[in-house]
Amino acid sequence: MIADLIGGQFPSLLTVSFLVGIVVGLTGMGGGALMTPALIFLGVPPTTAVANDLVAAAANKSVGAAVHWRTGSPDLRLVKYLVIGSVPTALMGGWIVSLLGDDGAQQDTLKLIIGVTLLIAAVSYAVRLHLDASGGVGRRQGMETVVRPAPTIAIGAVGGLLVGITSVGSGSLIMVALVLLYPMLSARKLVGTDLVQAVPLVVAAALSHVVTQGVTWSVLIPLVLGGTPGTYLGARLSKRVAPSVVRGGIVIVLTLTGLTMLKVPPTVVGIIGCAAVLLCPVVWALVRQRLERQASIETEESYTI
Repeated sequence: MIADLIGGQFPSLLTVSFLVGIVVGLTGMGGGALMTPALIFLGVPPTTAVANDLVAAAANKSVGAAVHWRTGSPDLRLVKYLVIGSVPTALMGGWIVSLLGDDGAQQDTLKLIIGVTLLIAAVSYAVRLHLDASGGVGRRQGMETVVRPAPTIAIGAVGGLLVGITSVGSGSLIMVALVLLYPMLSARKLVGTDLVQAVPLVVAAALSHVVTQGVTWSVLIPLVLGGTPGTYLGARLSKRVAPSVVRGGIVIVLTLTGLTMLKVPPTVVGIIGCAAVLLCPVVWALVRQRLERQASIETEESYTI
């Protein structure tokens, strides 16, 4: 029994979960978006990957949330409304997957849904990068956060549904939506808020999948053993490492992974990947130059006034 649990894919699952955990703790983004496709590429069926990733995320995100909670970074008012929206829809996730047909249909359809969600997540990461560079995050920092209950609940509901079905979205789509809705929040407060609200969200989604799919201990154990210390380390490093350093690479990874899930020919994915690696740094440099010139002009105009 023990040999079955620690043999086979155990080392690779442990390593991958540790690395993904660091990204989650550091940026508050990338948990399901990176871990679920990684499990699928390692040969784990999509339904099993989603179910076990959610159960592991419930433990791993709790560690990161605890670190951010102690630093006082989360906004608990936002957490409350996000949870009100996300928990009910997350609980529907496992039931919706069970309605996709027999086992073969569930695996194929879920793979396509995950592919589409990964591409959406990649776009959200790119938006977050642009907002960071343009000062969109925390641009009104210091001002009192005026909570908007209805749109916050709506963000939680949509994010909860996506997470409940695919395990992707708790740290990417919800994070970017919060940035757009509450631009006055600092980067650290956004990460802390997202990690804390993600705990009840992923717990609800995990319960749904455990009831309908069960858990696979040979997959779950290395995810928890690797992801928990990784998330703790990432959360500790969040004070010293700029999250934007990590997000650029994540955008490319998610795009290529999403295209692969959607069964785009490998040759096309390879061409897109090479083009992204070569062109993205150039495009990003041009964007930063434009933003810096714009900021310089605004500064000069303020002095003139």
